[in-house]
Amino acid sequence: MSGCEARDAKKLVRSPSGLRMVPEHRSARSPFGLDEPPWVPDKEHHCRRCGKCFCDKCCSKKVPLPRMCFVDPVRQCAECALISQKETEFYDKQLKVLMNGATFFVTLGTSDKSELMVCRLSNNQRYLVLDGDSHYEIEIIQISTVQILTEGFTPGGGNTRAIGMILQYKVPGSEELTQMKFTAGEDFSCNKKLSASWLAAMHKVSKGGKTYRKL
Repeated sequence: MSGCEARDAKKLVRSPSGLRMVPEHRSARSPFGLDEPPWVPDKEHHCRRCGKCFCDKCCSKKVPLPRMCFVDPVRQCAECALISQKETEFYDKQLKVLMNGATFFVTLGTSDKSELMVCRLSNNQRYLVLDGDSHYEIEIIQISTVQILTEGFTPGGGNTRAIGMILQYKVPGSEELTQMKFTAGEDFSCNKKLSASWLAAMHKVSKGGKTYRKL
């Protein structure tokens, strides 16, 4: 078991807004999570996401809110319900693909040697875990840039295919950026589609995740 997976223990807590399954340690929270808004003493008509009060008609929907770790769907206003529904689709599709993992040749820094590694998002969504002869755990919030490498582009706008990725990230305790290159292996034809899907999900998470953290 990797170090980051050992910190995945969760506990059930009851907040005024409902039951939540949260990490035992705050340091193990998903970087895609949200804090609950300040409690408003009107449990029937306040939105669990924004915390504002609404009439019954404008706050009647109960929608899943995984970013706040609620166990059951919770009451949300129409605007927040729409955002939460989009986020749930994001969680279900993109993050699950990343957590399932894919295989790449990984090159660290300026090295001319690559290593075959299985790359996946940790269960708590905080780390990118790489396993091969070596082992790396890259904290998601330390990743500064994600560049997807593609092939197949034509001037007429033909389809492209993701074949790799370049990450730049900071190692804790250092201000310098470390670079890591991921390349889908040409001799693993059965895994090309899986690798391309993983890279596409990584691209969407790097863009969409930043957007969701601001909401």
